[in-house]
Amino acid sequence: MTQRIIPAIMSGGAGTRLWPVSTGDRPKQFHVLGGENSLFQATVSRVVGGMGAIEFRAPIVLCNHRYADLVEAELAAAGVEPAAIVLEPAPRNTAAVAAIAAAVAGDVDLDALVLLLPADHVVTDTPAFHAAIARGALFARERIVTFGVTPSRAATGYGYIGIGAQLGDGVFAIDSFREKPSQAVAEQYLADGGHAWNAGIFLFHPRTLLEEFGASADIREGALAALAHANRKGARIVLDAERFTQIRASPLDIAVMEKTARAAVVPCDIGWADVGSWDEIWRLSAKDAAGNAIHGPVAVLDAANNLLRSDGVKICVAGVSDLIVVATPEAIIIVPRDRAQDVKELRGLAETL
Repeated sequence: MTQRIIPAIMSGGAGTRLWPVSTGDRPKQFHVLGGENSLFQATVSRVVGGMGAIEFRAPIVLCNHRYADLVEAELAAAGVEPAAIVLEPAPRNTAAVAAIAAAVAGDVDLDALVLLLPADHVVTDTPAFHAAIARGALFARERIVTFGVTPSRAATGYGYIGIGAQLGDGVFAIDSFREKPSQAVAEQYLADGGHAWNAGIFLFHPRTLLEEFGASADIREGALAALAHANRKGARIVLDAERFTQIRASPLDIAVMEKTARAAVVPCDIGWADVGSWDEIWRLSAKDAAGNAIHGPVAVLDAANNLLRSDGVKICVAGVSDLIVVATPEAIIIVPRDRAQDVKELRGLAETL
């Protein structure tokens, strides 16, 4: 039997670690940061149409109200008509968003599952992704299924999922959720196996998710109240600002997944990456023979393993290695690749100038 799935695409992130390309007016998901399309368009394109045991319905997009026009333009460029565009007046993390996505999806199709996923991730193996979704769909009516990416290195920038007892073919109970580990702990996870990166992608039936808020029922009730009093015009659903801003901010992992007994994980190897830093962009990018990832007008002499990106001004480098150099009309940043996380702090300092 073919399972209908409504993608619910979260597009509210600011992407501050990819400044100065990612800005408040146009965050990272609306930029081309590898490949031919923006991260948002690439996300939409992998959850359209029918693929064997699963059939994707029109997506729901959930985003900050500032990005409504951008979302509509990106959807039009992808040739996709949304079921709804839910506009958030302020960030409240993913628990409130998940509750709203469940309620909106239930109005669209009571029998469909919901695939809640971020708009700013990379997935290079779409068939493997669809296969993982199909495995999870067999359990997602009674469980909240998440996807655990098989680690390829001892990454410290991701949360981890401890994989528990097998529930079925390729589907497991969750033993534990682990925060971003130290390098030593990440290396131990990699050596021991039994742990997967937490991709922050969820598959569930709306009824099941809404039932499992438990101790976080205040988040669910606040979210549903903001939705009930929303202003609707065409595909746009503008959440009630007064009610939504009063909701306690919490990620879905903490509000629900760490507390429910109905969680499950599908380990998968789908070519996944959370594009959260310029060093990650370097790792994912095509490179020249010396390991330089180049975008825009760039001149290189005896340089290696650099990310060199210009959106206008010429970048010229010689005799340097392992640097991030990004130039836009707003700012130029130069940092060692191993200090890519400092870009967020640099952005804050730049705002004082």
